[in-house]
Amino acid sequence: MTTRTETATRILQYIGDDFVPPSSNAYIDDVDPATGHAYAQVPDGDANDVDRAVAAAKKAFPAWSATPAAERSRLLMAIADAMEQEIDALARIESIDSGKPIALARAMDIPRAIANFRFFATAILHTKSELHATDTEALNYTLRRPLGVVAGISPWNLPLYLLTWKIAPALAAGNTVVAKPSEITPMSAFELARIAKAVGLPAGVLNIIHGRGPQIGPSLTGHPDVKAISFTGGTATGTSIAAIAAPKLKKLSLELGGKNPNVVFADADLDDAVKTGLRAAFRNQGQICLCGSRILVEQSAYDEFVERFVAGAVTLRQGDPLDTATEQGAIVSKQHFDKIMSYLSLAKEEGGTILCGGGAAPKINERCKDGWFIQPTVIVDLPMSCRTNQEEIFGPVVTIAPFKDEDEAVQLANDTPYGLSATLWTQSLNRAHRVADRIDAGTVWVNCWMFRDLRVPFGGMKASGVGREGGDDALHFFTEPKNVCVKT
Repeated sequence: MTTRTETATRILQYIGDDFVPPSSNAYIDDVDPATGHAYAQVPDGDANDVDRAVAAAKKAFPAWSATPAAERSRLLMAIADAMEQEIDALARIESIDSGKPIALARAMDIPRAIANFRFFATAILHTKSELHATDTEALNYTLRRPLGVVAGISPWNLPLYLLTWKIAPALAAGNTVVAKPSEITPMSAFELARIAKAVGLPAGVLNIIHGRGPQIGPSLTGHPDVKAISFTGGTATGTSIAAIAAPKLKKLSLELGGKNPNVVFADADLDDAVKTGLRAAFRNQGQICLCGSRILVEQSAYDEFVERFVAGAVTLRQGDPLDTATEQGAIVSKQHFDKIMSYLSLAKEEGGTILCGGGAAPKINERCKDGWFIQPTVIVDLPMSCRTNQEEIFGPVVTIAPFKDEDEAVQLANDTPYGLSATLWTQSLNRAHRVADRIDAGTVWVNCWMFRDLRVPFGGMKASGVGREGGDDALHFFTEPKNVCVKT
């Protein structure tokens, strides 16, 4: 398959089995964040596009839901195989579209997107139903049936990775999908549509529509024929979606923001804690919901950790995202660049001491002279109650604070509205179990970060969302349980 993204001036909606212009015939610029210049145009979709996509999905549902699991599995595996063949092109697209280092897209984003299809393509072949013998009088068994048309809405930071995490289980379970990628990073979703069409996915089973979130989102989430919504993004947007969907009794899975603690005890392997802590803080320029943006270090190890962490942060290679040696790429948009910069000013006002970074990066190269780059930044001396420590910045900004004992570590770790993930560093197995149990987070990593097993549930607590993705939880979300009681 030939990828034409870099030379394309305009992408289209994918509705039914066709690539079509938006109903409005209006487009918005897609900007390369490394250069600050538009390189393509994206449909400025509206409610008419939503109606067309939902109608196509609704029409396709009866046949797709009746398609044998083995055939659904074959088609999902074909998509995964085609993505594997295009992995380098897809990585380049993600790098241009989002500003992330191409090496990161090649090593993480695209392989995990492929794995999403492969996992659920095979998982659907091994599902089971529960049966309960009710004394000697009846047999009760549970059937799980697809819901119908479902919506998958994904963010800009991990465009293909998170979009496929919604699409794959929904299609595997027999649903039809209307997917809405971020208008900031739409290109890999457009390429996914090309692949789905090329491998012969039936018309209307997958529809991918583009447009601005505030304009197209309410029409999609409130549509009467959309039975479930899976959304990943900011907490404020998730709250708005819930307000639209709840009165209509739609199923909701919301994976929202995070302000994740990285807790380092004095007995930790500091070499590993520093090395992995740098990745957890600054990977994808800190634009990952699972980033460890608040580091808490036991007092006796605090000075050494801070010294070594800052020394590592200043050596991270900032450069052109298309350079395979680059470790720190561009911020995704000018709007987000300005937001992060405002938090750096706020941190100073709140009394923080900036140990490294703290501003825009020097000129990268001629190609990137107008791009949006921020230096990896480390801040200390801030109270946990300040806005810098309470609000999700979503950038290459990390704060470090000391704690005196285990109880204070837990108290500080839990002292935010969020509860998405946490990381613990300790050589004590007993402490690891105790502290992991006490931290309010949907995922707790011990002596590691960002390990993923699709068999386990993933999601947040508190303001980090509701519902779970991964494994049976994902397949179950996209099905409706039906109990059948047979008298014996």
